[in-house]
Amino acid sequence: METKDKTVDYSTVINQSLKIFFTDFVKVSLKNPSQALFFYKTVRWQQQATKLRASWETQGVHVPPIAIFSITNRCNLKCKGCYHWELHNESGPEMNTDKMRSVIQEAKGLGISFMVLAGGEPFVRQEILDITKDFPEIIFLIFTNGLMINTDLLRKIKKQKNVVPVISLEGYREDTDMRRGKGVYDKLKAIIDSLKKNNIFYSVSITISKQTFDDVFNEEFIKKLVDLGCKLFFFVEYTPIKEGTEDWIITNEQRNRIMDTVKKLRKKYKALFIAVPGDEEEIGGCMSAGKGFIHISADGNVEPCPFAPYSDTNVREMSLKDALQSRFLKSIRDDHEHLSEIEGGCALWIKREWVRSMLKQETTKK
Repeated sequence: METKDKTVDYSTVINQSLKIFFTDFVKVSLKNPSQALFFYKTVRWQQQATKLRASWETQGVHVPPIAIFSITNRCNLKCKGCYHWELHNESGPEMNTDKMRSVIQEAKGLGISFMVLAGGEPFVRQEILDITKDFPEIIFLIFTNGLMINTDLLRKIKKQKNVVPVISLEGYREDTDMRRGKGVYDKLKAIIDSLKKNNIFYSVSITISKQTFDDVFNEEFIKKLVDLGCKLFFFVEYTPIKEGTEDWIITNEQRNRIMDTVKKLRKKYKALFIAVPGDEEEIGGCMSAGKGFIHISADGNVEPCPFAPYSDTNVREMSLKDALQSRFLKSIRDDHEHLSEIEGGCALWIKREWVRSMLKQETTKK
């Protein structure tokens, strides 16, 4: 059972932050009345989910508001420095469609109201949109390289206000093509234009590296995307999973500028701007291991984070509710001070030896 003094404080802060986040969703979508109405309804659904999670808490089950669900390990690209290829290249078979649906159904019943769908490339499994349409109470952020978004997918996404495609960019053409492949930038420009023409609420995820820092925070770059209808920006610090990419890590001077820059962008543009891990630090540090989110791998492992592929539970073998009571996850939450100082990128990756020791310690007890 979760000790109350360790969960209530950060749970309250996270719930308040999510309430503000979804209220802001309404504000930035006012030019699209149907989308704004949906997000207004979402605020009420989020309040109901918060009460549901609180109810489970009284029964000794700690439920985070967010689940990151990597629904596939497959991808149509081989991007330089991709964490997924490095960490998940030996995973087991992926869950079938029925199992994915049942996991999402159970997540809804537990009060998880916000799901990040990732991969690999999630649109390799296009059937996911046949599942998301049946859960309008859950917001699904689909992190995608964008290249598989065709006319058929656009039509389905347009009908689902709860689905937000998040297009991955590295900056301008040179940096995007360098990391993702020649011609990718121009293809993404055409896809983003299609999202705007179809009046679809979409987002971009921009990896911040030392080399791209000035370009991705350039006013001209941001304004172009806002003018193209982007309402949600994620700025994610590069984490050097792949050996030989350490030179991509941003400098301390650059890191110190991120939050001030993001706050200025929030004041200037009618869009949402989120920095990772910067915004995590402002609401209490790393949100992994169920503190704010958990990660479900394509083969069912319930893990602290996509960057920490360690687990002692699997939803193929037990319910999600039981998996969330993992002693391994709880041990990380209870000793979270280890993750309070961010040296750049993912805190769990930086402290991975400590995470491994926690897993060994808990599995030894069994």
